[in-house]
Amino acid sequence: MRADATAMGQPSSLRFKVDGLDCQNEVRALREAVSPVVGGDDKLSFNTQAGVMEVLSGDASMLDAIQRAVATTGMRAHLLPEDAAQETAPTHLFRVDGLNCQNEVATLKREIGPLVGGDAWLMFDAAKGFMTVAPQRQATVDDIIGRVARTGMRASLVVEDAAEAMLFRVHGLDCKNEVATLTRELGPLVGEDKLAFDTARGTITVAPQSRATADAIEQVVIRASMRAELWTAETVSFASAETASMHNGSAGSCGAVAQEALDPPIPTRSPGQIVFRIHGMDCADEIAALKREVGPLVGDDRLAFDLLNGRMSISVAPNSMLEARIEKAVARAGLQAEPWTDGDGSEAAKTEERRKRVQSWLTTASGLLTALGFAVHAWLGGGVIAAFEAGEHALGSTPLPSIMLYTLAVLSAARYVAPKAWLSAKRLRPDMNLLMMVAVAGAIGIGAWFEAATVSFFFALALALEAWSLGRARRAVAALMELAPPTARVKLDDGSERDVPAAEVRVGAHIIVRPGDKVPLDGRVAIGESEVNQAPITGESVPVFKAEGDDVYAGTINGEGALEILTTKAANDTTLAQIIRMVGSAQSLRAPSEQWVEKFARIYTPVVMVLAVAIFLAPPLLLGSDWDVWFYRALVLLVIACPCALVISTPVTIVAALAGAAKQGVLVKGGTHLETPARLKAIAMDKTGTLTEGRPAVVELVPLGGRSEAELLGLAAALEARSGHPIARAILAKAVELKIAVQPAQAVQAITGRGVIGRVDGREMWLGSRRYIEERGINSPEVLQRADTLSSAGRTIVAVGDGQDVWGLVAVADAVRPEAKDIVTALHRAGIEHVVMLTGDNRATAETIAKQTGIDEVRAELLPGDKVAAVEDLVRRYGSVAMVGDGVNDAPAMGRANLGIAMGAVGSDAAIETADVALMSDDLSRLPWLVRHSRATLAVIRQNVAFSIFVKLVFTVLTVVGLASLWGAIAADVGASLLVVLNGLRLLNRGHATLEGGGPSTRSGAPAHAHHEPMVAAVRRAR
Repeated sequence: MRADATAMGQPSSLRFKVDGLDCQNEVRALREAVSPVVGGDDKLSFNTQAGVMEVLSGDASMLDAIQRAVATTGMRAHLLPEDAAQETAPTHLFRVDGLNCQNEVATLKREIGPLVGGDAWLMFDAAKGFMTVAPQRQATVDDIIGRVARTGMRASLVVEDAAEAMLFRVHGLDCKNEVATLTRELGPLVGEDKLAFDTARGTITVAPQSRATADAIEQVVIRASMRAELWTAETVSFASAETASMHNGSAGSCGAVAQEALDPPIPTRSPGQIVFRIHGMDCADEIAALKREVGPLVGDDRLAFDLLNGRMSISVAPNSMLEARIEKAVARAGLQAEPWTDGDGSEAAKTEERRKRVQSWLTTASGLLTALGFAVHAWLGGGVIAAFEAGEHALGSTPLPSIMLYTLAVLSAARYVAPKAWLSAKRLRPDMNLLMMVAVAGAIGIGAWFEAATVSFFFALALALEAWSLGRARRAVAALMELAPPTARVKLDDGSERDVPAAEVRVGAHIIVRPGDKVPLDGRVAIGESEVNQAPITGESVPVFKAEGDDVYAGTINGEGALEILTTKAANDTTLAQIIRMVGSAQSLRAPSEQWVEKFARIYTPVVMVLAVAIFLAPPLLLGSDWDVWFYRALVLLVIACPCALVISTPVTIVAALAGAAKQGVLVKGGTHLETPARLKAIAMDKTGTLTEGRPAVVELVPLGGRSEAELLGLAAALEARSGHPIARAILAKAVELKIAVQPAQAVQAITGRGVIGRVDGREMWLGSRRYIEERGINSPEVLQRADTLSSAGRTIVAVGDGQDVWGLVAVADAVRPEAKDIVTALHRAGIEHVVMLTGDNRATAETIAKQTGIDEVRAELLPGDKVAAVEDLVRRYGSVAMVGDGVNDAPAMGRANLGIAMGAVGSDAAIETADVALMSDDLSRLPWLVRHSRATLAVIRQNVAFSIFVKLVFTVLTVVGLASLWGAIAADVGASLLVVLNGLRLLNRGHATLEGGGPSTRSGAPAHAHHEPMVAAVRRAR
């Protein structure tokens, strides 16, 4: 856009880095101050994330006036160097000390992404410690280095004389094999140490060097059977987008901001990944067929399937030619693929819904026709027994009307089975569809028409049950989306309000949430106060008071006050949307039990088929038995070979357990992490904010000289009334709790690091630390001994008095959570052998808290690296260990544990992304619930697998001895499928019961099921 403007002869713009520009409040202040200088606010645009202000049609003569105008707002403006178009801006390659894994990559993306225009401008080679910033105009090298320093890492720009780094997008670069190939080819040309690879983005960065040109590098890449091109931005930058809107005459004004808020957000695409919606993928057979067809194109190890959502993910760089080939491969498997989009509004999705409806009607028709055929046979053929004998073992003839009805029943049931069976036969890869068609054809061949129709109907019913069970689990997850309202009331620049779809509201818009309404988007309160019920997201039992500056989350319920909210996230990026995505995609991270079942099924089916052939051939050949009898028994075994119940039970159970956990505010990042809590032997916890409240509180009052606690606390509160220190807030909070009226002291003076003095009721009073007592020359043994006793217990001491007289001591400490002891007890009862507290606090404080809570072991005065070592030691001693922390500061220790659990993850994208399990509230009682939920899930899986195998074994034995029939075998298989599915779906509504230790499951002691009613109701509606 800028190039166009220049071509038209328009003056260039001035770009300023503004210190302190980071939200809409500063934007409004700058518009008021600067617009008169530059000729109107339509000449201004802002990027609050990068702290950049741009003046369109500005020139150097305005520079001083603009900077002075900015200074009147309390901010400072620095002119950014005039640069060329974005395409000619340099690529910067940084060596980052401390960058060595994906945790650091995630941290740097959060910190640097907003500065340079988004994650799309960042590439990482964690193995070599390189970070590449693609050509951009929003941040300088110093800006980037300074922002990296805030993460605890250190960045340095890679330079060599006047040479510049080169960034290439490489088509075909998406795994370590290509990295090795390119290193082998390019290493001799530019030096291996000059190469940085990001396989997720499909890019190579060549560090500054003078040995090879871009053309030479591109030619070498071609020799490696790939194609390289210099990187160019795929999307319009923030600044150029705003410049474009300025040319339309609307940008910069409040009206433009309001209109921008209504524009649809730009769609996003996961880097390094192609995602398809697969229509018709309802069971493991379809997954096996897709692996056979798509696997050779991309590699089996790059395929991931989400049966719950009908999604196939391929870990390769997006490529239109490859996508077309994949779609054709899916079609060869008898299914239909389309690029993944959120929602089900596509034509293919509607076609798939119609197909499912038709399949349901045909299944119903098959059952009715089978029953009708049997009734006609019984009427014409001599009764029910005669019909059974003729239908089961072909002991009598079947009347023609019944044959016609049975034939229609078979055709109705086989409508969607026969095409898959034909594909399976053509590829010589038998699956359960082929097994069923062979069994049906065999039954027709021996004249057992009733058997053929019954087997067809029951198999179609089994497929319908699979689709129904997955659909029910899908609806349970989809019901989470109903927690957020579909529309938002946007406040326009003229003060009017307009309802628009929430998905179309841009970040930075002002929305109105009326009393009793649900919050449609994540944001920050701009105007108003209210209590907000956060139970749908966090499970918190008590509504949380919200005022100006507080964060609110989509899906929560506003109380009695109206709120004006500044949106901070788009609809597809809210905390609720992340939860929905995590739950929806977690099924693709298959649990160990699910993987075992799949392997077992792969062995089980061919073994039973071989056994069926042996049953058919061996008795007639070796013993001279009747061929018809053993052929029939072989057909029964083929039916038994179908592993429907076995295969469908585990994924349905896992999905139900994941959705059930989400309802309780526990976000589990996949089946593999769902099973880990059941095997835990030890749990390590951070102290601050986990076992304790994370803020100081008055825990003890020690009045001296015959004074009362009220007198002591009243004096302390009077002296601290004007202070914002955390200890002062704790004292004032205690005074409010005890309903003590506080009259602020006069002439208060702070004594740095020691305390304060002031006048109360005309007398000079003081308040200070243990050290300040001695400095005042107070040598009372009683006072000093009591102070030392409290200090040794890990408390901070505040003494209060006048002159040489000490009125008493106030003990302040990080208060232990009221429910902590009961929860530790519940963890022990749940089978956790060892609970450990890891803290950087002093040992005395840690030991005191451990005694109060029943912690088994304390490790105090630890640095972050020491916590990692402590977790490693626990893993060696106990094998399976969980680390509970805040998801960010404790990330290294959480990463070393078998299970990382982040507490209070609501509002923390980092916690949701980095932890294996995220507790959306800071309610510690979710821990023992999670352990019990995990064990219940494993128990249900074992029950389902054992029951399914037992049914198969029983019918195998009955078949061999001649007591089983085709219709009995398929009926038993369908019954087993239904039972295991219903058993697994019980986990959807597994409640949050009271703790076994006797304490309440929440801090209020209210039954937990009441706390989650909105989410529970949503899931019930889905059913």
